[in-house]
Amino acid sequence: YTVRERTVFNAILGISWFWFFGATLTVQLPLYTRSYLGGDASVLTLALALFSIGVGIGSLLCEKLSGGKVEPGLVPLGAAGMTLFGIDLFLVRPHEAVVRGQNWWQVLSAAGGWHLALDLTLIGLMSGFYIVPLFALVQSRAERSKLSRVIAGTNILNALFMVLAAGFGIGLLKAGLDVPELFLVVALMNAVVAVYIFTLVPEFPLRFLGWLMVNTLYRIRCRHIDRIPETGPALMVCNHVAFTDPMILMACVRRPVRFVMDYRIYRMPVLKSLFRMAGAIPIAGRREDPALLQAAFEAIDQALTAGEVVCIFPEGGLTLDGQIAAFRPGVEQILQRRPVPVVPMALRGLWGSVFSRRDSMLGRARLPRRFRARVELDTGEVMLPHNTTLQALEQRVRDLRGDDA
Repeated sequence: YTVRERTVFNAILGISWFWFFGATLTVQLPLYTRSYLGGDASVLTLALALFSIGVGIGSLLCEKLSGGKVEPGLVPLGAAGMTLFGIDLFLVRPHEAVVRGQNWWQVLSAAGGWHLALDLTLIGLMSGFYIVPLFALVQSRAERSKLSRVIAGTNILNALFMVLAAGFGIGLLKAGLDVPELFLVVALMNAVVAVYIFTLVPEFPLRFLGWLMVNTLYRIRCRHIDRIPETGPALMVCNHVAFTDPMILMACVRRPVRFVMDYRIYRMPVLKSLFRMAGAIPIAGRREDPALLQAAFEAIDQALTAGEVVCIFPEGGLTLDGQIAAFRPGVEQILQRRPVPVVPMALRGLWGSVFSRRDSMLGRARLPRRFRARVELDTGEVMLPHNTTLQALEQRVRDLRGDDA
C-alpha cells in the first residue's frame, strides 16, 4: 500500500533521509567537538542541546506559519536551510583545534564560537521545518485503516537509513575525509536528495512558492476550510476575482487541487511548465477549440474518478466589475457525468488588488492599492450532486461572498 501511494511513499523517503542526515551529524559530534572545537564533554552537551532546541523552535514555528494545517510548502524551505547551514558549519571550523579541553564558555568565546552555535541551532530549526510537515502529510494522506502499518513501515525504513548513515560515515572517514568534510558532503547530498524528491512530488515546491507569495502579498483568513472532504473526489466551485485566486486556494486547502484554467494562461511561456507540474487542466470555449474543451472535460472526469479534488471557476473568467457573473453550464456537465460532492467557496477582499481587473487598462501593470491586504476565503456546506442545480450553486457562492468582492 505504501509503495502504491506515491506521495505518501516519497514523504516517507524524505523522513528517512532526515534520519540519515541527522544521524550522520550527531554520531560525529563527539569527535567534532573534541578534535575540531577543542572542547570537553560540556561542549558536546551544548552542541546536542542547541540542535535539539533548534528542532523544537522550528517545529513550533512550523505550526504557526502553516496556520494549524498540513503545509508541505515548508519542506523545501527546511531542506534549503539544512544544506545552507550545513555548508556554513564546514566553513566556520574546517581544521583541527590547536587548544584542547576547553569548556563550553571558552569554546563559545573563541573565534567563530557563536557562529558555530548559531549554525547548529539553525540546522535544527530548519530540520523542524522539514520533518514536521512530512510527518503530518503521511498521517493525513495515508488511509486510516492502514495508518498503523504505514507508521510501522516508516520506522523500519528510518532504522535502516540510520544504520546506513553509520556505515556511510565510517566509510568516508576511512577513505581520508575528516569530520567537517563529512558534514559538507552530507549537506550537499541533502540538496541533491531534496531536488530528487521535489521532482517526484512537485506539490512540495509548488506549495512553497504559493505559500511564500500568498503570505507575502496578503493576510488570509480561512473560514470552515475543514468542510472540504479529507478523502475522495470533490468539485470546488469559487468566484474568480484575481489571477492569484488559485494560489490562495492552494495555500489554504490541505489536499492537492487540480485547477481548471484558461488555455491562454496555461500556455504562457515559463509558467506553462509550472502549471503542468501542478496538474492544471487547460480549457477553451466551444467556439474557440471544441477539441480542447472536450479534452478538458475528459481530464476533469479522470481526476474525479481517481478521487482527486478539482477546482473550477464557473464564471469563465475574472470579474470585470467586482460582482459575480452568471455561472456557465460546465459545472452541470461535470456533475451529470461524474456525480461528486460540490464545495461552494467565496473569496472576498481581492477586488482592487494589482492582480484583479479593477482600473486596469488593456492589462497594463499598475501599483497595488493595498499591500498585505486582508483576504477572506469562506467555505460553504458541501452540496450533494443530485440536488445541485446551476442556479442554486451560484446563489450559494453569492451568499458566501456577501457584498465585498
